[in-house]
Amino acid sequence: MNMAKLHSAVQQYNRVGVATSVEAASPHRLIQMLMAGALEKIAIAKGHMERQEIAQKGGHISWAISIIDGLRASLNLEAGGEIAQNLDDLYDYMTRRLARANVENNMDLLDEVASLLRTIKGAWDEIPDDIRHAAQK
Repeated sequence: MNMAKLHSAVQQYNRVGVATSVEAASPHRLIQMLMAGALEKIAIAKGHMERQEIAQKGGHISWAISIIDGLRASLNLEAGGEIAQNLDDLYDYMTRRLARANVENNMDLLDEVASLLRTIKGAWDEIPDDIRHAAQK
């Protein structure tokens, strides 16, 4: 995992008000935080969409896109092989769907992206400790 890109993604996440100390977090935990942050921004955007608060909705969708772009930038496509390429494609798809949701005020698209992110995050959360620790060495 490219730590410079991952750090850049974390900086994106920090801009949305994360109080957790990222300096002590493992790369695995940083990814979890980024995914949680994107999910939070999508949920907030959905609330703004329901209330027809266009500027706030757009701002939160933009934050979610920035976070997902950070996740995408942190991928090591050479070392990650097919899995990294599939994630790259999926993150690209998610950002395009979020942009479309913003333009069309389409809550179903927000729900679709949130569901995809929850699936990825769920798999990420299930990675056993021994594999996580081996990857950090």
